[in-house]
Amino acid sequence: MSSFNKVIVMGNLGRDPEVRFTQSGTAVCSFSLAVNESFKDGQGEKQERTTWVDVTVWGKRGEAFAKFHRKGDTAFIEGRLRLDEWEDKQGGGKRSKLFVVADNWEFIGGEKREPRTPNAEPDRTPDPNSFDETPF
Repeated sequence: MSSFNKVIVMGNLGRDPEVRFTQSGTAVCSFSLAVNESFKDGQGEKQERTTWVDVTVWGKRGEAFAKFHRKGDTAFIEGRLRLDEWEDKQGGGKRSKLFVVADNWEFIGGEKREPRTPNAEPDRTPDPNSFDETPF
């Protein structure tokens, strides 16, 4: 049986990207993206709905993303869906989380500004053209 897992989303960052590092030193950047949708309800009234999408960007691409993006910025993300499942240690039930693992991202509009220092160390020069996905 064949399968295909590709996601393309564009929206605004709900918070500044957060960068952490695995024990092996691989960067993991995570953030939430607000994807807005407009539609007409049954009475013909315009409605808006926001879907919050959690995104993870691995490696140097994640470091570069965090360096150039801030809360409120628009981002275009290409990636794939991933479902993590685990047992809740406090309640004992099964838990799960669906999120996007980004393979690529693009700048969308906005003002030109100086890169910011991500909220993690070490200080490395990011290369947005390389991608390294190493699991924890």
